[in-house]
Amino acid sequence: MTTTSERTLVNYTATDGVAVIELTNLPANTYSYEMMRQLDEAILQARFDENVHVLLIRGAGERFFCSGADIEMLNSVTPTFKYYFCLHANETLTRLEQTPKLVIAALNGHTVGGGLEIALACDIRIAKRNAGKVGLPEVNLGVLPGTGGTQRLARALPKNKAIELMTEGKLISFEQALELGLINYIFEAENYWDEVLNYAKQFCPPNKASKAVGRIKRAVQSGSEVSFSESLAIERELQQLLFQSEDAKEGIAAYTEKRKANFSGR
Repeated sequence: MTTTSERTLVNYTATDGVAVIELTNLPANTYSYEMMRQLDEAILQARFDENVHVLLIRGAGERFFCSGADIEMLNSVTPTFKYYFCLHANETLTRLEQTPKLVIAALNGHTVGGGLEIALACDIRIAKRNAGKVGLPEVNLGVLPGTGGTQRLARALPKNKAIELMTEGKLISFEQALELGLINYIFEAENYWDEVLNYAKQFCPPNKASKAVGRIKRAVQSGSEVSFSESLAIERELQQLLFQSEDAKEGIAAYTEKRKANFSGR
């Protein structure tokens, strides 16, 4: 999606409460400043759409989720451009991470470098069996993972393991990543996309109170970056907002009446 004469590098569709954001720069879905601007726009569109309850990010094609930044582009621009490029990418992924709606990364292929950094800004990561590897190999280029990788990987894994993976520049299989807790699930290749969509839809009304899902995510993401007392304050304020929601009334009423709740997302 784009509002300029640029080519489309991010496809956006929204159906049944799920916004599908597809990175589409084949063959490896590398990202440029233009793609990050379009990704940023897609995130904002999903935020403001009251009918969207879950964001689902995938890569176009079968081989790559995303292999990171466009190296040829980086080789042709000035150090100042590189700095602001990384700054904007950081801001975009922080916006994704702080959006109070569940964000799922569908790792349908290799997820390396900046591709893993995008996935790390998502709440749940679901890989396709035998479809690729993950890692942050930027050290092999003489740089570090500069789109939040050093910080988010160290929060997703024990620090020593995060340092090991980044300094060795190694790539690991989806199965190894699952064992480390870096990804949540591996789905079979057959019917992979349908299964990912079905998984995402379980967090949408009437199945789940989507506002509660989003506020749980926000409490964890925001609360983990501040002191414990401040995080408890964030939790209380978010809970108060939920107490005023229609879904809280419905959930409590369904529990006392011993029936299945029918949530509306309001």
